[in-house]
Amino acid sequence: MTLQPDSVTVRSGVWRKLGKLGARFEALGHGGVAAEVPDGTVESLGRLGLVDLSPLPRTGFKGRGTIPAMQAAGVIVEAEPNRAFSQADGGLCAVLAPGEVLLLCGPHGDAALVRRLEAGWSIDEPRATYLVPRFSTHAWYRVTGELAPAMFATICGIDLRPKSFGRLDIAQTSVVRLTGIIIREDLAGVPAYHLLVDSASAEYVWDCLLDAMAEFGGKPAGLSALLQLAALPP
Repeated sequence: MTLQPDSVTVRSGVWRKLGKLGARFEALGHGGVAAEVPDGTVESLGRLGLVDLSPLPRTGFKGRGTIPAMQAAGVIVEAEPNRAFSQADGGLCAVLAPGEVLLLCGPHGDAALVRRLEAGWSIDEPRATYLVPRFSTHAWYRVTGELAPAMFATICGIDLRPKSFGRLDIAQTSVVRLTGIIIREDLAGVPAYHLLVDSASAEYVWDCLLDAMAEFGGKPAGLSALLQLAALPP
């Protein structure tokens, strides 16, 4: 359903910028996601594209008992820091440290696992794992395309080329001089990365990404184009 993003109580930190680009918003996740952005096509995502996924659900847990608690709850995960694990619903469980995980819902907004884990958590949880509200603390962007590693090289000190940065690898590093979390999860054989940054810096990072992408002809796109790319054969 098409909507005006200011009609919902929860909005992305860059919804005004997307609105100025002529984005069409749809209700999904916790608010309105930019479903379409002019000139943001499957082809442009294959070269270099940027999609805002900040309205989609995500959460986190931290504490010495986190990994066993996740496994007991049916999450596919191992105690392997800086690795992400694919979930049955298309989401990810990213292990940031021996006792810390980040959970991202699938690209269609399927958030049953995220919601179940959040609803089932209690301050009296005996396994020593504590809820970390990643939806509130971090903005979530998706950077895609064959030129994405070259673009990242201008704003990040980590080599993100596929030969150096493997599938579902995680880098916790500096991006545009701010701490960020980068997870590689390709789409239909196209290099693709999740980027999570402090939500207070969402607009700054968005502008820096677009500026860095301009050198390579990159463009912002909407969720619809991202889903079309994901549906293509590898």
